[in-house]
Amino acid sequence: MSTPDAPEWAPVPEDLARLAEAYGVATEYWDQAGALVQVGAATVSAALTALGLDVSSAQAIEHGLEARRLRDWRRMLPPVFVMRQGDDQRLWVHVPDGTPVAVSVDLEEGGRVDLAQLDLWVDPVDVDGVRTGEASFRVPGDLPLGWHTAVAVADGVTASAPVVVAPRRLDPDALVGDRQWGFMTQLYAMRSSHSWGLGDLHDLGDLAAWSGGELGAGFVLINPLHAASPVPPMAPSPYLPVTRRFTNPLYLRVEDIPELVRVPADVAAEIAEAGRILQQLNASEDLLDRDSVWAAKRASLWAIHRVGMDAGRAGEYDAFVRSQGAGLVDFATWCAISDVHGHPSQWPSGLERPDSAGVVAFRGEHADLVDFHMWMQWQVDDQLGSTQQRAVDAGMRIGVISDLAVGVHPDGADAWALQSVLAPGVGVGAPPDMYNQMGQNWHQPPWRPDALAEQAFVPFRDMLRTVLRNAGGLRIDHVLGLFRLWWVPSGFPAFAGTFVRFDHDAMLSILMLEAHRAGAVIIGEDLGTVEPWVQEALLERGILGTSILWFENAGGGPKDPHEWRRDVLASVTVHDLPPTAGYLRDEHVRIRSELGLLSTPVEEERAHAAAERAGWADLLRRQGWLAWDVNIETDAGLDEFAVALHRALAASPARLLGIGLPDVVGDRRAQNQPGTDQEYPNWRVPLADASGRSVLLEQVMQGSALMDGMLGPVR
Repeated sequence: MSTPDAPEWAPVPEDLARLAEAYGVATEYWDQAGALVQVGAATVSAALTALGLDVSSAQAIEHGLEARRLRDWRRMLPPVFVMRQGDDQRLWVHVPDGTPVAVSVDLEEGGRVDLAQLDLWVDPVDVDGVRTGEASFRVPGDLPLGWHTAVAVADGVTASAPVVVAPRRLDPDALVGDRQWGFMTQLYAMRSSHSWGLGDLHDLGDLAAWSGGELGAGFVLINPLHAASPVPPMAPSPYLPVTRRFTNPLYLRVEDIPELVRVPADVAAEIAEAGRILQQLNASEDLLDRDSVWAAKRASLWAIHRVGMDAGRAGEYDAFVRSQGAGLVDFATWCAISDVHGHPSQWPSGLERPDSAGVVAFRGEHADLVDFHMWMQWQVDDQLGSTQQRAVDAGMRIGVISDLAVGVHPDGADAWALQSVLAPGVGVGAPPDMYNQMGQNWHQPPWRPDALAEQAFVPFRDMLRTVLRNAGGLRIDHVLGLFRLWWVPSGFPAFAGTFVRFDHDAMLSILMLEAHRAGAVIIGEDLGTVEPWVQEALLERGILGTSILWFENAGGGPKDPHEWRRDVLASVTVHDLPPTAGYLRDEHVRIRSELGLLSTPVEEERAHAAAERAGWADLLRRQGWLAWDVNIETDAGLDEFAVALHRALAASPARLLGIGLPDVVGDRRAQNQPGTDQEYPNWRVPLADASGRSVLLEQVMQGSALMDGMLGPVR
């Protein structure tokens, strides 16, 4: 399977190619270098199999094509109808040919709108022996925003379908204004003297209040806070969570929980001592230890949970549980089962699905444990809300910008609770690109485009609603995933995957509606193998893109920042690269070389990095941002070079400017090396200075000449 001469690289037969096209599976694609890549037949077959199709014979393939042709004709209404406000749309209705039908829309906030039938002829189709006609109805473009319900009645038969009306466009002018800047930080790595070994939500509130109130920042961008498994070892990657909807209680500040005052004095003393022990670790240069922190926090949280709450708080908790519905119950149940039985591979039979009798029985037998996990989500929601309020009160225009990961752990809570809309036997990843020349497989089960549409995109909507509850913005990692995802079949190398297409119009519209309701700005990470039309589609909808200085190239050299895009979040670096000081010292080359991730000789990579530095230095000097006598290859010139790069960033027209917190303290160590797991200490590196000494939030807030130099141009 390692070479193009292997059988799985055989060309895709014509009938298989037609089936692939019908189900959105690519048989070829353009890579980042502009070359057309042919996908092997084995990859295409595996992707179609993951979509529930039989491709074992020519007859099975033809059966799949026929089923696809008749799929919508077998329905009275589509599973969901998604539109943007402003333009009339056509809604089809399938009934026995000649049967009169009436259609209306029940509005979310009450009321009904009768739809007018259009004089539009569509040839009838024989469907399972019934001559079926298609009637067309006009859905007016002035329907209010929201989730409504279409109801069709024909000859005593009634069908209904959700009608989603999204805003025509989000308004960056209203959300962002002319320009905002803000810090970008990995929250767990940003510790304070009061943290329990990892940065927490109180620390985030302190950073937001300080940078917003004293420095004029408009936002703070953080890593995904998605929940990890409650059972150790806790996965360090914030981009490989067990759920994307709910939050990791690891980020709670225990002392900020109101019910702590109800705990008996001796127990409160034990909680304080646990915190004191972990606070001593904050000055350590050692790698972060999530498991020790979680063990102490969990024990403390359990003790607080047991003392209960007053009537007012109980009412707030009940309201939160109702607002989150079955999704919260399922997540908490998965966590409780994991507490009792360990890793899902060790679960006894009967617990494979959330709706099984065994799970219902377990939930009843362990009601207090399930409630504990729901209670922790309420506490997190409460502290997230307080953090966002502190940001806004400090004058931030946006506040906290959360991050949404691409997918979830294959053995996690979402993979269990949402298995009906996730594809088995494949992992999400990325084709070879600037991050990793061998391609990437993140081993995350992707949405099934067909199944997600069948469920009216409700799992997608519910996830967005929860993550947007207490945020002023949302960054969507690998936003290309709303258009297409790179599927890597199990057992295949990462570069031997293919793209699978999604209904991006529907997904973008639902994203826009939920963002509009939350008053949140949306940022799409549109780097890598992304065609220009994708960026244009995001721009047309008021969704910001992403610009990273090191990737802004034109004609073989750096692109003048004055010519960058306006509607983006721009920064010098990103979490998948070393901080600026590390990048300028070839950390990105050293790490990949030592881990065997280069497809070219290391000497060539170092030469390319040197040429890249020289190109930027030349541009910076010509623009007056870097003095001509600064030697960029010396440590003395390193800070001046890094400051000059931020002057270039500030000269761009970008609406949002992100300043990496590691950059302002001179940190050099990368947080993550894409394409690795245990080979590099991903997501476990604490915030540190150039010499590797731990830097706490209080020290950051004291300021420095380096910070002043970087922030001066953007403020």
